[in-house]
Amino acid sequence: MPHIHEKIDFTIAAYIVHKDKVLLIHHKELSKWLPIGGHIELNEDADEALFRKIKEECGLSEKDLTISDNRPRIRSKGTKFLLTPQYVDIHEIRGSHRHIVLIYFMSSKKDKIKLKEHEHNEIRWFDKTELKKTLMSPALRFYATEALKMLRSK
Repeated sequence: MPHIHEKIDFTIAAYIVHKDKVLLIHHKELSKWLPIGGHIELNEDADEALFRKIKEECGLSEKDLTISDNRPRIRSKGTKFLLTPQYVDIHEIRGSHRHIVLIYFMSSKKDKIKLKEHEHNEIRWFDKTELKKTLMSPALRFYATEALKMLRSK
């Protein structure tokens, strides 16, 4: 999806863990490793964008995932309680354009994934050692490592 706003767009990122490995994609246009994610469209909230992008980019559905969910268990007319991200950051994309990203950690019940060939060169699961050896931004390595720590197999 193209950028919605000239200066800042809101996005989501999903660090999905399965058996002590975290899922990353290698983005064709940006030529780098990234988590599953993308823009929050004008007609959707963050939760809708999160599950849409996960389904589109790797084929996992909401029922395949376990997400830390501390939303209130009350009803409040006109209010939808959203998932709380583990982290939020803002980073440069190109020139003066930036993204505010809501970063979520979750575990997957399965490891079967699919490559979105027209957008990604590769999709794969990384263990802690592979994260250290693979060229990626320090921020991405931090988030991926934190997701592994938080969701490590017991």
